Amino acid sequence: MQVTFNNLNQLWSYVLTETLKRLGLKCAVICPGSRSTPLTVAFVQQIPHIEAIPILDERSAAFFALGRAKATGKPVVLVCTSGTAGANFYPAVIEARESRVPLLILTADRPAELRDCHSGQTIDQVKLYGNYPNWQTELATPSLDMGMLGYLRQTIIHAWERCQFPNSGAVHLNIPFRDPLAPIPDGTNFTLDVEDFFSGIVSTSLSITNYELPITDDQKGIIVAGVAQLQDPEKYCRAIAHLSQSLQWPVLAEGLSPVRNYADLNPYIISTYDIILRNQQLAQELTPEIVIQIGEMPTSKELRNWLITNNSQRFVIDNCDQNLDPLHGKTTHLRMSLTGISNLEIGNFGESEYLQKWCAVEKQIRKNIDNYFHQIDELIESKAAWLISQTLPPATPLFIANSMPVRDVEFFWKPNNLRINPYFNRGANGIDGTLSTALGIAHHQQSSVMLTGDLALLHDTNGFLIRNKFIGHLTIILINNNGGGIFEMLPIAKFNPPFEEFFATPQDIDFSQLCATYNVEHELINSWEELQDNLKQLPKTGIRVLEIRTNRKRDVIWRKENLVKFGNL
Repeated sequence: MQVTFNNLNQLWSYVLTETLKRLGLKCAVICPGSRSTPLTVAFVQQIPHIEAIPILDERSAAFFALGRAKATGKPVVLVCTSGTAGANFYPAVIEARESRVPLLILTADRPAELRDCHSGQTIDQVKLYGNYPNWQTELATPSLDMGMLGYLRQTIIHAWERCQFPNSGAVHLNIPFRDPLAPIPDGTNFTLDVEDFFSGIVSTSLSITNYELPITDDQKGIIVAGVAQLQDPEKYCRAIAHLSQSLQWPVLAEGLSPVRNYADLNPYIISTYDIILRNQQLAQELTPEIVIQIGEMPTSKELRNWLITNNSQRFVIDNCDQNLDPLHGKTTHLRMSLTGISNLEIGNFGESEYLQKWCAVEKQIRKNIDNYFHQIDELIESKAAWLISQTLPPATPLFIANSMPVRDVEFFWKPNNLRINPYFNRGANGIDGTLSTALGIAHHQQSSVMLTGDLALLHDTNGFLIRNKFIGHLTIILINNNGGGIFEMLPIAKFNPPFEEFFATPQDIDFSQLCATYNVEHELINSWEELQDNLKQLPKTGIRVLEIRTNRKRDVIWRKENLVKFGNL
């Protein structure tokens, strides 16, 4: 069914209310006001699927909604206009938090350009309820864009879940609207394929012990093993292997997932997916119908863009209470532990041509990469990740810094059976605290290793001051390209000035002198054989830096040429 809209606010509000209806919302309590007009009209249009109850006094409305939610055990929506209206919900928000009652609060607001300028009925409504909501955010201003409508749909799904998980409580969405607020034509002419856009939305129980995935033997699917930092990596890898072999689906394993380091458990590991997907023909041939994402989305931009393009149904398995879908696709979150995957009710499927195709392509591209790196003696950044994936002593704790190291690990880390457990700071993806984090991981552990670039190390050199209290050993593999190699991959690299001085920011540091200042061992690596010799058996105490000097400009050209070339079959 296709529906055409002639008013942007009504399109936005329709997506919001239709998503809630399909999630299972039964009751919306609505307080009168002007700025909330698009929401009010949209909820009224959902009658009788959603009961819409108008209540004049916001404080009374909030406690009424609280009572309905207590009685039904389901979230109830509260709607109000801008200004002090939402402030009257505050006591009920506090009560919802303390008594664990699910409320979804929608406060309409003026857009950004009408704030802080004495526009009428305008206060600061962002984080209006302090720390009492389970979750809170401000929605984007309505936009006539399919990507933004997908963002709206998935944000509403996440808000619905956060009302109930991990504990019930209030969620606050602040929603700006521009004029016209009434449902009058504003020049919009937008047709939405309703059934396609809302397909895949299901109202799931958030205390899952067993969940039957709607998957049939003839459907093409992939498992994406994303970023994962675990206390029991082997149990995690076994659970993914069980899922993969039951479904007969390939596992696209992020380099930051331990899955690549337990290769003997899973015969269907795909480690070269980023390179595979740069081949447009292969990307088209390998399009899945269903994607199961385990944990957070991998780093690969190629993978993310491919998933956006094919828009497959996705299931995200992770027991955290956060939204793990930055792509805003057709996603259902299954809030179960990563190692509880064995609780999923699935059949035993036969091997498919689709799986065979993935495995054959992986084998060929892996061969292309391995043959190239075996032959090259030049000190290039990317070979370091490939080499250490086969050289480190078994079970070595490895910290991987952000920017290019984490990407080279994803591109080139070779599957192995070394049981290496990777560590990283991918929460906010910054370079701050890199050295100190690695030392904290290595303290009281077995001998550990860090792979880093020069800027990430320089940003935290005072971490070396921990040396006198540090118990254990840390080897730092330093890729020194004198600047920010990650920026060489961005469009701004073509603009110099200001690129070199303000983005690449070369520091021209002599790391041997820097290490001497902190009484840290330093060795300049002049060949790959030297690096291997230094890694085969790690020291037991102290800190040392193994510096590999590379050419930043040469490396970016190498990547652009070979990341595509490796994908040619």
